[in-house]
Amino acid sequence: MPGTSTSTGRTLLVASTGGHLEQLHALAPRIPGVTPDARTWVTFDTPQSRSLLAGEEVVHVRYTAPRDWRNASRNLVPAARLLASGRYDQVISTGSAIALSFLPLARAMGISAAYVESAARSEGPSLTGRALMRIPGVELGTQHGSWASERWSYVGSVLDSYAPVDRPQVPAIRRVVVMLGTIPYSFRRLVLRLLDVLPPGANVTWQTGATDISELPLRARGEMPREELHAAIEEADVVVAHAGTGSALAALDAGKCALLVPREHAHGEHVDDHQRQIAADLATRGLALSRTVSELTPSDFSTAAGLSIRQVDAPPLRLTTAHSA
Repeated sequence: MPGTSTSTGRTLLVASTGGHLEQLHALAPRIPGVTPDARTWVTFDTPQSRSLLAGEEVVHVRYTAPRDWRNASRNLVPAARLLASGRYDQVISTGSAIALSFLPLARAMGISAAYVESAARSEGPSLTGRALMRIPGVELGTQHGSWASERWSYVGSVLDSYAPVDRPQVPAIRRVVVMLGTIPYSFRRLVLRLLDVLPPGANVTWQTGATDISELPLRARGEMPREELHAAIEEADVVVAHAGTGSALAALDAGKCALLVPREHAHGEHVDDHQRQIAADLATRGLALSRTVSELTPSDFSTAAGLSIRQVDAPPLRLTTAHSA
C-alpha cells in the first residue's frame, strides 16, 4: 500500500497505555525496516508511557478508556493533524480504542495501516478489531494462529520471545509484588483473597490501580513509575497480577513466572472476560500460573517461585505493510 507522496518514511506507532503499549513496545524491534530513529509514538501521558518511551519521539493524545467512543472521536483532530503532516507512510497499532482514531483516517488519506490484535485475544478479535474489519485496506494481524483467516493473518506473538525454565531450588518467599494494573476497574476480590493466602512475613509491594483499599490493613500505591515497579519485580520471589498483558509482560521481562488471576466481567472487574484468555494462553505455554480468585492457595506461591523465564530470539513480525527490511 503506498504512503503519501511527501512522506519522510516514518512510522507512527499507536497504542493505549497499559498492556497495549507494552505489547507494541516489545514488538517494535521485530517490525521489518522500522528503526528507533524513524518512528513516532502516539499514546497517553502517564508515568508508564513517560518511562517506557523516554528518549523517543512521542505525541500524547486524550486518554481513551475501553469503549470510550467520545474521546476516541475527539482524538480524530490530533490524528488528522499528524497524518496530514506528510511525515508518515504507515501507521501500526495494537489498540485499543485509540486505533479507531488513527487507522481508518490513515487509509482514507492513502497511508498504509496495520492493526495487530492483542495477545490477550486468543479466541477472536476484540470490539476494536471487529470494527476495523469494516475498513477496507487495513491489514489485520492476530497473535494466535488458531483463529487466523483470510482477513486475519497470523503475524507472530509477543510471547514468542519467552521460554519457561525450572529452578533447581525453590527460593524462600520473602518478597511479593502484587499488580492490579491501571485500568479504571476495581479488583477488590483479589486483594481480600490475597490477605488470606499470602506467605506469612513476606514483604509485599502493592500496586492497586483503581481498587479502593482505604479500609484494609495494607499500604499500597495506585500507580508506580515503571522503573520503580520493574525494580520491585526484579527483586521479588513471586509476582501476583491481574491477567493484563502489560503486567504479564513486566513479569516475563524480569524472568518471573507470574501467578495470574483474571478479572471477571460478572463482578464488574472489566468490560469482558478476555483476561481469562491471556491467562490460559500463558499457562499453556508454561509462562505463568493461572488461578481464579477462589482457587488461590498458599501452595501456589511456592509453585510460582519454582519456575523462571528466559528470553529467546523471536522472528520478525509478518506484516506486509511494514517497510522492507
